[in-house]
Amino acid sequence: MSDLIDFGAPSKFGSHHFFVEIPVGPRDAISILEDFGFEGDVNQREKTELRALVARELWTRIRDDARRDFNLRLKEKKHKPGSWNAGKTKLDRFLGKELCVLAWAAEHASPDECPIICQKWLALRPEERWWLYAKTAAGAGKADQGQRGWRKALYCALSDATGITLRRKAIPKLKSSAEPIESTLFDFIEKGEI
Repeated sequence: MSDLIDFGAPSKFGSHHFFVEIPVGPRDAISILEDFGFEGDVNQREKTELRALVARELWTRIRDDARRDFNLRLKEKKHKPGSWNAGKTKLDRFLGKELCVLAWAAEHASPDECPIICQKWLALRPEERWWLYAKTAAGAGKADQGQRGWRKALYCALSDATGITLRRKAIPKLKSSAEPIESTLFDFIEKGEI
């Protein structure tokens, strides 16, 4: 279809889509933005929201898996493939949501965790990625909200994060049931045993 550009984005001016801004500088961060377009009202001002800011090193570790996945699906629909280029690369709004899920999971990852994140992201169906985007964007969908709610959960779920442990002190053993219990829960808390 000739009315689609880059990764399946509509070429029509003012339509809802996502775009990735790739600076020319080799160390500059990558921006993923959602452009809501005019939402059917040409008198309305176009609204753009910065969804993710990804370090270049992490972007280079996730971009190829996203490109291959998106292009395979575009090919199935008989659309031409897209590629990441310096400047703006547009994406269909659903592919943009999926890319956000991947970027949000990788934004705080180490470079070694990125292949795991990509494999788990690839294992998700598009509908699952859209659902994750909706849940995450509702409470932490802006670029500066990376330490909140679902954004943290995406990293944990897709990275196999094992460094996160809940520490809890052992509960002291109670006396046998034949003996009366003299301590209460509050006694254990005051002693710092719970």
